[in-house]
Amino acid sequence: MSDFLVEMRDVRIEGRSDETWMPIINGVDLTLKKGEVLGLIGESGAGKSTLGLAAMGFCRDGVRISGGSVMFDGIDLLAASAEQKRQLLGKRIAYVAQSAAASFNPAHKLIDQHTEAPVQHGIAGKAESAADGVELYRKLRLPNPDEIGFRYPHQVSGGQLQRAMTAMAMACRPDLIIFDEPTTALDVTTQIEVLASIRQIVEEFDTAAIYITHDLAVVAQMADRIKVLLKGDEVEEADTRTMLSEPTQEYTKSLWAVRAFERPEKPPVASDATPVISVQGITAAYGTVDVLSDVSFDIHAGRTVAVVGESGSGKSTTARCITGLLPPRIGTIELDGEPLPLDYRKRSKEQLRQVQMIYQMADTALNPRKSIGEIIGRPVEFYMGLRGGAKRKRVAELMDQIELPADQYIDRLPSELSGGQKQRIGIARALAAEPKFIICDEVTSALDQLVAEGILKLLARLQDELGLSYMFITHDLATVRAIADEVVVMKDGVVVEQGPKRDMFKPPHHAYTDLLLSSVPEMDPDWLTNLLKERGVDNIGDAAVGKMS
Repeated sequence: MSDFLVEMRDVRIEGRSDETWMPIINGVDLTLKKGEVLGLIGESGAGKSTLGLAAMGFCRDGVRISGGSVMFDGIDLLAASAEQKRQLLGKRIAYVAQSAAASFNPAHKLIDQHTEAPVQHGIAGKAESAADGVELYRKLRLPNPDEIGFRYPHQVSGGQLQRAMTAMAMACRPDLIIFDEPTTALDVTTQIEVLASIRQIVEEFDTAAIYITHDLAVVAQMADRIKVLLKGDEVEEADTRTMLSEPTQEYTKSLWAVRAFERPEKPPVASDATPVISVQGITAAYGTVDVLSDVSFDIHAGRTVAVVGESGSGKSTTARCITGLLPPRIGTIELDGEPLPLDYRKRSKEQLRQVQMIYQMADTALNPRKSIGEIIGRPVEFYMGLRGGAKRKRVAELMDQIELPADQYIDRLPSELSGGQKQRIGIARALAAEPKFIICDEVTSALDQLVAEGILKLLARLQDELGLSYMFITHDLATVRAIADEVVVMKDGVVVEQGPKRDMFKPPHHAYTDLLLSSVPEMDPDWLTNLLKERGVDNIGDAAVGKMS
């Protein structure tokens, strides 16, 4: 019998491009013992998710395991029948996907999807598994845990949906969980609670985990060992403390380097300058419940205002009000000093053109059946009236602006692009309308640090060249430091603090701002444990997931 729960040897994985099979993973080994957490890190396209899925004996469409072996608790997953895999997946092996929005069934309530695996695998009846689901929701700090399971996926925030998926993976108390960027969509305070919960279930139930992430500070809290990948090859592997303090390879050292990009401070805005966007005292509701209360701030030409806060604080709801998708109940919104109709259906084409948006999840924001040229070309035709060769020429110019050569990418589908490339297409689509103002909704949260830095530099260059104004919704305070001119802090639908970036990172702070700043993970394996103790949580289990009764 092997000492390893998971044992992968000389694994080779290929992906099909047209009729040709191209290498993705080039002979990588991976071993994992019960109760051990292995961190897989590397930039976009390194093969992290592909290798993690292969540990389940699974490949996405168009991908195949072409060599090597994959053993789980003595079972050869590459030789196992479909029925054998069905008995394992969901019960003994679970998966937490990066994009919860794209992974849940939109037609079923959260609690019904949560109970499916325990019921089908005979772990518990529906009532018992539903009760356990409520307890998992409570331990993962979901709001209204007794009721939130009866909502549909579109009725909760992205961070709440990610926590619901984590709870669902834990429902059967599996032996192995593959965590594929599970905290990507979470704000820093929620992330702490989820990380503590994940760590607790691994420790309490002797669960093994593969933790895939691009956030090096997060992997420092979670992993016993770290494996670094680059373009399908293993760069190096070591225990976490050794890897953090003494990486041997130059590539690893480049990942360890703290993101250095930070825009220089701009001169103050003239006191008589008219804001591009002015939000004045807006209060908005979903149904009869107010979710924003008296929110006000200005965004001037060529400036970036970062809006930060926890999941559910009202950041994206404020963006919906500005775009006219959710008309405020009270208050006004102005564009260049002129009132904007609060309902987008009452805005002129010119008013619609001036306010554009780049979405958080490029995977769900781009039509998978349309080519890149068609995706970018639609606003070019709608707003600019260009067709035929003139439209294609303009699309090529936009692709040049986002540093993706049109001759290589214009006829590709989104599925043929990396995460960073897809986000660049989202930027080009927004630019196609030639707006004055763009809302950037968590546009770097799903990207590794190297790719995210490239996106931030691109947005900064475009702002300088085109005089754009940005509202930058983010939970990443490193991103705020890099790109913001001013910061608006929101909590429970209210602006609790706002001002120039230089003031926001210097004390004294509002108590909630101080909480956010203190919750940013550090590259120290003891950081999470020490923080929980500082906040009165002596046992991580106090903030974590309990066992099914």
